[in-house]
Amino acid sequence: MCVNCIRNEVDITENIPKQATIHFCRGCERYLQPPGIWVPAQLESKELLTLCLKKLKGLNKVRLVDAGFIWTEPHSKRIKVKLTIQKEVFANTVLQQIFQVEFIVSSQQCDECTRLAAQNTWKASVQVRQKVEHKRTFLYLEQLILKHNAHKDTTNIKETKDGIDFYYGQRAHAIKMVEFLAAVVPIKYKTSEQLISTDIHTSTSNYKFTYSVEIAPVCRDDLVVLPKKLANSLGSLSQLLVCTRISNSIHLLDINSLQSGDLSHSVYWRSPFPSLASSKAMIEYYVLDVEPLGPVNGKHVLADVHVARMSDFGRNDTQFIARSHMGSLLNPGDTVMGYDLTRANFNHDEFNKLNMQNLPDVILVRKTYPVRRKKNKQRNWKIQQLGKQEEEMLPRKQDQAKIEHDMEMFMRDLEEDPEFRSTVNIFKQDGPAPAHDDDMMTDGEFEEEDFPEISLEEMLDEMAINMDDPDQAMADDDEMMI
Repeated sequence: MCVNCIRNEVDITENIPKQATIHFCRGCERYLQPPGIWVPAQLESKELLTLCLKKLKGLNKVRLVDAGFIWTEPHSKRIKVKLTIQKEVFANTVLQQIFQVEFIVSSQQCDECTRLAAQNTWKASVQVRQKVEHKRTFLYLEQLILKHNAHKDTTNIKETKDGIDFYYGQRAHAIKMVEFLAAVVPIKYKTSEQLISTDIHTSTSNYKFTYSVEIAPVCRDDLVVLPKKLANSLGSLSQLLVCTRISNSIHLLDINSLQSGDLSHSVYWRSPFPSLASSKAMIEYYVLDVEPLGPVNGKHVLADVHVARMSDFGRNDTQFIARSHMGSLLNPGDTVMGYDLTRANFNHDEFNKLNMQNLPDVILVRKTYPVRRKKNKQRNWKIQQLGKQEEEMLPRKQDQAKIEHDMEMFMRDLEEDPEFRSTVNIFKQDGPAPAHDDDMMTDGEFEEEDFPEISLEEMLDEMAINMDDPDQAMADDDEMMI
């Protein structure tokens, strides 16, 4: 037979289907690669062409010479592929044929999108709580989670009045989150399980697991009183201490002697204690004079600081001499936040046992900057936030004001403490130019030259941070502070 007759008599494409179906998830825009792998692919891409060719049975019995897409409307749910194949039909006779295959795009939800769309499909949850009167701990914890991509396996995140709930499709993912939290904050947790269903034929049961995580109610800048036995175990520290930072342990400082101690989470939870006073109880003082005393412990320098309450300054002559660890930071004319023990009334058993004659009148904690940005000026930086689902009940007006105040205090902490913000991803702010010095005035209408700012070198361009191993990345940070 001649070539034309062979083409009329023999069809080498008869065992290859001319129509097939591929499944597409509209939620995450991925295609199903049997048996259960969902892969991302753009229209007319090599990945999509590979997926289409794998759907054709009988293609392995011929030689594929060429394959390409035929243009179709993107919304038509049809993908057409033109194929060129060869096959030997008689001895030393190879026949080449061109044909097209139409793929119908069928919508189907992947497992992950199904769990997100449906309710009560989670298998494990992590409920994080802290019994304090502010949200600054959770604001910083949120930044750590974002930086290390620790939330990548969550199916949903809900913000509650007292904390955050994380939901997972697998128990192992919830355990991994608990391990991450234990590495960055002092926690304790307990596990509970709920029976969902039981198969009597195979003796298998389906459970939901809940991990209740409690963060130690001691925060940065808090004033604490240690039990005497615990203080002695830390190297004969004073019982009245200031918390300088929180990682997976509690870091404490004696401002009178610059002695420091680290209280591990296991030791703390064996004999837990609350804070004597939180940062909200601090008042502002005006620095009159600074007398360095010499002893240095790292960045801390011991000094006697003469201060007066800002509320008394210019009205009376009440002054205090406070022993402080900020001898290298304070100068006459500065303002500083501290605890006023002369007017305090604490209902604390350990505090009542202290020798009141040896107690200082004032405990200075941190330097402050009375300069505040005008409301019409924006910062030239920003931070990311988790995509949390809020409670159904709308917050009251005073609750919303409290949330905004906590956020502003957290932003100021980042501005004023370079070591603190080194563990947070800070991004450049798109929009108006940053406020200049002439836009930042003190209450007395004069400029402050040393107002802390975040340099451009510390900022990142906004992008999606995706880290393959958050545990390894977390180990790169020496200290994580709350």
